[in-house]
Amino acid sequence: MSFRENLRETLDFISIEQKELAAKTGLSLKTIENYVKKDSSIPSADKAVLIAQALGVTVEYLVSGKESEKYIKNIITIKDKELMDTLSKLNNYNYDVITSMAKILLNFQMTKKPTKV
Repeated sequence: MSFRENLRETLDFISIEQKELAAKTGLSLKTIENYVKKDSSIPSADKAVLIAQALGVTVEYLVSGKESEKYIKNIITIKDKELMDTLSKLNNYNYDVITSMAKILLNFQMTKKPTKV
């Protein structure tokens, strides 16, 4: 994926508006819009660093769509975020029930030998 696609995906994933990114980086809204639009250019290294820091990702990710192994251990996936969003909407009782069920399933999964299909 391109810088533009990775930037757009990250903005969507963390639910941040281009205007907010501009404010966080000190870059103009027009500059941010130029990086997001279809025929955009890649920012200079110093601007890419500002953008990456504001989004909580690495420049490597914005440029290549890949993270170093060291960084990957500290990020969550889209599926993780969706699960966390869902869990955060539960009341305490239902949250505790789901947590207990997840622990039971994990224990079962770890003790059961896989079968071939």
